[in-house]
Amino acid sequence: MGFLRVPRLYPIVDSEMLAARGIDLRSFVEELRDAGVTLLQYRDKTGSSEQILRNSRAISGIFQGADVTLVMNDSPELARLAGWRAVHVGQTDAAIAEARLALPHGIVGCSTHSTRQVIEADAAGADYIAIGPVFSTSTKRNPDPVVGLEGVRQARALTSKPLVAIGGITADSAGSVIEAGADSVAIIGAFFHPGATAAQWVETFIRAMPKSTA
Repeated sequence: MGFLRVPRLYPIVDSEMLAARGIDLRSFVEELRDAGVTLLQYRDKTGSSEQILRNSRAISGIFQGADVTLVMNDSPELARLAGWRAVHVGQTDAAIAEARLALPHGIVGCSTHSTRQVIEADAAGADYIAIGPVFSTSTKRNPDPVVGLEGVRQARALTSKPLVAIGGITADSAGSVIEAGADSVAIIGAFFHPGATAAQWVETFIRAMPKSTA
């Protein structure tokens, strides 16, 4: 089982969203690197395995020599092939136990959308648990029902694992999500605002969130 102390900010690089906005993946990731992110998830729901691996290796090259945890969305096998030590699985992706087979010494995170799923992910040995969507989100075609801040509080009461909140979180709401019990907030769509770079949004989010007491 891997060990992960999640940072306050958990950026998710979504290739489909970048392409829709005409943003170059390499340039976007370089901005995140320069902003000092220490954890990043790469998500590609439409690309081929070859394309995902090509982009994964480009991301690895950008962060070469940096102390960063790179997380592959969905596929433990692609994480292994890319040389990454972390994978994030959903309720319909590879099970946590299956992910352990591909990454026996790696980090496995799991998406949850209800108290029952939080309990199951904790019992199955997820290294960290994501809960959401906290607020309404447009970054998924068929989002699960909103859990709200109360859902974050309930999830916090059910697990001692690092808790990542996701879904519709903005710089204005990030502080309240942390105060509700999340260790980290995952950001996708909030990066894509006119007139600001990804690095500027990283700085905005970090300023907005309560200081860690760890």
